[in-house]
Amino acid sequence: MKNYQPPYTITPAILNLVAQIGEAVGRLTVLTDQARALRLRRINRIRTIRGSLAIEGNPLSEDQITAILDGKRVIAPPREVQEVHNAIAAYDRFAKWRPEVEAELLEAHRILMAGLIDGAGAYRRGGVGVMAGTQVIHMAPPADRVPALMGDLFRWLAGSDAHPLIASSVFHYEFEFIHPFADGNDRMGRLWQSLILAHWNPLFADVPVESLVFDHQAEYYQALQESTYQTDSAPFIEFMLKMILGAVATATPQVTPQVGLLLEAITGEMSREALQGALDLQDRKSFRERYLKPALADGLIEMTIPDKPNSRSQKYRLTDKGRQWLQQRGQG
Repeated sequence: MKNYQPPYTITPAILNLVAQIGEAVGRLTVLTDQARALRLRRINRIRTIRGSLAIEGNPLSEDQITAILDGKRVIAPPREVQEVHNAIAAYDRFAKWRPEVEAELLEAHRILMAGLIDGAGAYRRGGVGVMAGTQVIHMAPPADRVPALMGDLFRWLAGSDAHPLIASSVFHYEFEFIHPFADGNDRMGRLWQSLILAHWNPLFADVPVESLVFDHQAEYYQALQESTYQTDSAPFIEFMLKMILGAVATATPQVTPQVGLLLEAITGEMSREALQGALDLQDRKSFRERYLKPALADGLIEMTIPDKPNSRSQKYRLTDKGRQWLQQRGQG
């Protein structure tokens, strides 16, 4: 039997977006040190959960989700709190799941939808339609075809040589077209795309793509419809790649305005006095506390004589990390 091949076209826009994301991920890898990565992971995990659930109509805020994550009591409808608990449990298992293993997708659905629907962790047994308000915009394939369709999709994913950015988007679209579960399909499709991406680069375990999709919810459903209309998932691939590119930019470590000015001012190796002069700063203490120390602590600049920090001959220069930051800002 011939292996299933999802219909999709690689457009110039898709190729351009893949290249841009690859460059952005490279910059993010250089800029994110371990300590900052842990802080970003928590922030981005909260954004991801909030974005995913908000798309499904859950109104809980980032502060409320943070409180639940910290084990605090939140006054809200039980179903909404349960959805957050389920999402937290799912992301706690995220690193253990393998994207090409169908049984693990079923396990993920069981965890994500526990206590919310009957039959969590099992494919649907009845018909289902995708709604936009009161309008049915897509009738999913009959329930008796779901196991075979999902089997074909997983075999394709396991054997595909497409770039993970493209393969994950194709899988996401095909998954939504099949709509294999009675409920929870949208959040599962987004979760599994993130899992495919995280197996390509671990940074994607904590890049808040969901948050960007929530901000562009109408375009998300429009891209799904357009791909179905064209029998080609290219419109959806392009949309998701734009969201991924935006999410990578959002996840990039932030540099304070003062440190940014310092990085822009450094040329070669410069003394403290020369740097203060270049920045037109008179207050030595303010310069040290707000500019110099944070830049050193974040590894964006380094001393030329690190063994003698108070040496009169001490100068400062950019590190590779500092140069990467400037390149990201278009000033490298």
